[in-house]
Amino acid sequence: MNKIIIGEHIVKSFGEGDEKHKVLDGVSAEINEGEFVAVMGPSGSGKSTLMFALSGMDSVDGGKVVFDGKNLSGLGEKELSDIRRTKMGFVFQQPTMLKNLNILDNIILPSVRDNRKNTTTISAKAKTLMKRVGIADLENRDITQVSGGQLQRAGICRALMNSPKILFGDEPTGALNSKSAHEIMDIFSEINAEGTAIMLVTHDANVAARTERIMFMRDGAILSEMKLSKFDGKDWDSRVEKVTMKMREIGI
Repeated sequence: MNKIIIGEHIVKSFGEGDEKHKVLDGVSAEINEGEFVAVMGPSGSGKSTLMFALSGMDSVDGGKVVFDGKNLSGLGEKELSDIRRTKMGFVFQQPTMLKNLNILDNIILPSVRDNRKNTTTISAKAKTLMKRVGIADLENRDITQVSGGQLQRAGICRALMNSPKILFGDEPTGALNSKSAHEIMDIFSEINAEGTAIMLVTHDANVAARTERIMFMRDGAILSEMKLSKFDGKDWDSRVEKVTMKMREIGI
């Protein structure tokens, strides 16, 4: 299976002088095309920093990150921005939306900035995605007129506008109730089944149990990994129990 991301001996520190703190300490991680991966660990373990490093959102102090055959460390900011915009999608715990735009306009804004001549085509794609995730009737709503789960669905639509090769999610269900979180994970599972690789940072065993592989982190290092089968809707409780047992075993 081809690897879409290869991270080798990644080092990342924050701060200066006596305040300098190493967040990633020689971490190596790979993600295959079409793979569904979770990263778990306590607060401060480096899991979000690893995601930012692998996606090129943050530079690294040592080691290298290769995405789709390109060494991200050797690229300029414009090239990195182009790759993130055209080949990656991002979903965060709190979607960043503009208050003066409705839901549809927030979804299409990044794409319209790149291609103002095809606004009609872009809008049509956004509406198709909105229908797929169950918010087709919300296109004219302000962001204050929808629930957190609906806003997160809009964020997913925006992340999928350019048909990315990989979708990154940083605690994408962290601000949602259990019902909304389950529905969002259903959407991620469908996206992954169609061939899009997904990497989720999460502290929730219920979320991680929906993935194929889990990387467990602590103190800037990957302690262990767990492989699971593709989730088919069965044996839900046993999958969650496997994840929680592993978390207890390694003390996170």
